[in-house]
Amino acid sequence: MAEAVRSLERAFDLLEHLADAGGEMALSELTEVSGLPMPTIYRLMRTLVNQGYVRQEPSKRYALGPRLVRLGEGASRLLGTWARPVLSRLVDEVGETANMAVLEGDEAVYVAQVPSKHSMRMFTEVGRRVQPHCTGVGKALLSQLPDQRVREILGRTGMDAHTPNTLTDPEALLSELERIREQGYALDDEEQELGVRCLAVPLRGAPALTAISVSGPSGRMTREAVPNFVPIMREAAERFAKELGPNT
Repeated sequence: MAEAVRSLERAFDLLEHLADAGGEMALSELTEVSGLPMPTIYRLMRTLVNQGYVRQEPSKRYALGPRLVRLGEGASRLLGTWARPVLSRLVDEVGETANMAVLEGDEAVYVAQVPSKHSMRMFTEVGRRVQPHCTGVGKALLSQLPDQRVREILGRTGMDAHTPNTLTDPEALLSELERIREQGYALDDEEQELGVRCLAVPLRGAPALTAISVSGPSGRMTREAVPNFVPIMREAAERFAKELGPNT
């Protein structure tokens, strides 16, 4: 039984390594990052290939398989359900609409929202996909990736200007992502929509790249108010990340 559990742990670790590397790796690369013997990795990968959780490309490199999509979709729906109590507390404490988003492919996808109690409030449809460079949650998600991965994403999505405030230069965005990593939060300063400001923080340690945010009219969510919201957001993110962590 113990050996079977170790094999499961190793198989999931290999899937995590594939995800961290962008979804595709060579057998030699998996050997290097995992520290496992190549024959062991080969056996585990063949099992995952046979089950559809991994596929082997014509180049012989291993890639995340299509069967993971169904698992991911189910987990995303549950993540939104689990998030609602956390987002509700944020609405009570901050007074603005609270959101949760994950990075799916090259886009930020909203998986949960609890609206503000104000008559004038922000609304984003759950399931909506947005470019990450112009949103608070998007920038909080990108800040959790290495710069090379960010460049690759931007190369595929482009950097459309939604307002005069939108960052459209990759180097400027990379500089901002470095500031986000240092300060622990991201700000959409009317970059997706004029008159709307959004504050977001990453959920570090969550099983997938995830971020939570609060958004509201810039007249209420002033630049001066943002520093007061940051500790509340960080505390909520840390608490929820622990809830999502492995049960030990």
